[in-house]
Amino acid sequence: MSKNIHHKRTFISWLAIYPLITILLWLLGDLLIILPLPLRTLLLTALLVPAMSYVVIPFYSKLFKNWLKE
Repeated sequence: MSKNIHHKRTFISWLAIYPLITILLWLLGDLLIILPLPLRTLLLTALLVPAMSYVVIPFYSKLFKNWLKE
């Protein structure tokens, strides 16, 4: 396994988080703005973490499988 695997996984995580959080903020931003910051963060992470764990990261892992093995 490549010694750069941690850097690659970090990049893939960022690549997955950025569009997902942008979409969530775009869809829910007007609803969330009225909530206190800790509650906004709680709701966003409650949506983001399962989406990342069960959908986005498995998809990206398959998509970048060959690059991760280099």
